[in-house]
Amino acid sequence: MSNIVVLVKQVPDTYSERKLTEGDYTLDRENADAVLDEINENAVEAALQLKEADDSRNVIVLSVGPDRATEALRKALSLGCDEAILVSDEVLAGSDVLGTAWTLSNALNQIEDIELVICGNTSTDGRAGAIPGLLAEYRQIPALTHMEELSVEGGKVTGKRVTDEGVFGLEAPTPAIVSVTEKSNDPRFAVFKGIMAAKKKTIKELSLADIGVDAANVGLSNATTSVSDVAAKPPKTAGEIINDEGDGGKKLVEFLKKEKLI
Repeated sequence: MSNIVVLVKQVPDTYSERKLTEGDYTLDRENADAVLDEINENAVEAALQLKEADDSRNVIVLSVGPDRATEALRKALSLGCDEAILVSDEVLAGSDVLGTAWTLSNALNQIEDIELVICGNTSTDGRAGAIPGLLAEYRQIPALTHMEELSVEGGKVTGKRVTDEGVFGLEAPTPAIVSVTEKSNDPRFAVFKGIMAAKKKTIKELSLADIGVDAANVGLSNATTSVSDVAAKPPKTAGEIINDEGDGGKKLVEFLKKEKLI
């Protein structure tokens, strides 16, 4: 049986106010509603569709985060994933993308027969979009990023990437890492049977010691990037009302020219 691993992340809900902690300017996760990142649902859906095409596949969701990240993993399990793994360690707090990718790569070493690693193209909290490329480098496997379609057959993953420059067909041998966009599919909803089944499944929890990661490679103090200062988002200004007295179109064009929008 081959394994498809889906990387998921618990993030502050986009509908709640996101704040930074004073001092180190890291995202305040404790005081925000936490949810499974929306783009991860697209990644889960992609994996489940591949499993439905070949029921010999097993879908494992993997996350790095605090203990409460089990909530996001339960959500993924309720959608139909088979297993879940959480790497949780206090030392990980404040890790940048390099530390996070290194942790994920070492966690993947604990899983045998990986056919594919799937993730979202970028998280809604950090938006770095660097994890797929970093994992490809750490593990020396191909990366197919920003995919809207994908299939796996005969030891090869193929798919379609859509960018501003056009549509590109990509292919690579497995194992590989694939990142998907929000346009790749329509994620399914959890049904009652799936929710109840997810409650009974065990989430395997691992520490840094379990996966062989040195604390010197992760955490805020070892991050290669930092935030030195922040500024509040400027308040919204009132809009400009254009009264149409037969010349509304002309006034609109003049306004757009003044704002250098055309």
